[in-house]
Amino acid sequence: MLDNKTAIITGSTSGIGYGIATALARAGCKIMLNGFIDEENLSKIKKELEIFGNQVSYSNADITNHKQIQKMIEQTERELGSVDILVNNAGIQRVHPIESFPDSDWDNVLAANLTASFHTIKHALPSMRKQKWGRIINIASAHGLVASINKAAYVAAKHGLIGLTKVIALETAKEDITCNAICPGWVLTPLVQKQINDRALLEKISIDQANHDLLAEKQPSLQFVSPNHIGEMVVFLCSDAASQIKGSALSIDGGWTAQ
Repeated sequence: MLDNKTAIITGSTSGIGYGIATALARAGCKIMLNGFIDEENLSKIKKELEIFGNQVSYSNADITNHKQIQKMIEQTERELGSVDILVNNAGIQRVHPIESFPDSDWDNVLAANLTASFHTIKHALPSMRKQKWGRIINIASAHGLVASINKAAYVAAKHGLIGLTKVIALETAKEDITCNAICPGWVLTPLVQKQINDRALLEKISIDQANHDLLAEKQPSLQFVSPNHIGEMVVFLCSDAASQIKGSALSIDGGWTAQ
């Protein structure tokens, strides 16, 4: 469906981003990976993606540095020929009560989760307009729609990302370019698994019980979203069937934000 399209996925060397990269590679895309990873593991995941028959490149750009973002876009155009699909996935989380929230943590969370997407879109959009086709997908969060305590920076950034999504959608509304946000709930990534393991150890309960308790707090389905679920939603948003979905924030959260 997406043969010969090129996709940049930030934060794609593990977790959700790697799930998205896999789904797009399976759909026919050339892939620009991005993230921090050692040579051995990079070689492994490139081979896993190249099995689908398309070229895979890698940029170690720090997405909090706008000059490195520009270089990543230029590298993509040089090595893969275009920027057709941009998935802003990379992000970080810091948790503190507001009165003790470190200024540096606020700055870093906003830089990674919001400002980086501004810069990637700004630099990728000219390539899309030149080709008269493009898909921009911002991985927001259930926390882009609702809030939780002690997550001031993350919630603010993800709400801001949905606002940015709407602006870009309006600015490109008359073109064959779309911009949408996906809002996942709990996704079973290595980072979330570590939270579960820590919780089980702290509360002296089983891993299964810790899984249940984490999900029960927010996610009525009591099931995790998978990176593959998100990857397949990204592929759909890149399809012709989704060409008139513009500026939407699409939940995939097991009912979290329906409550």
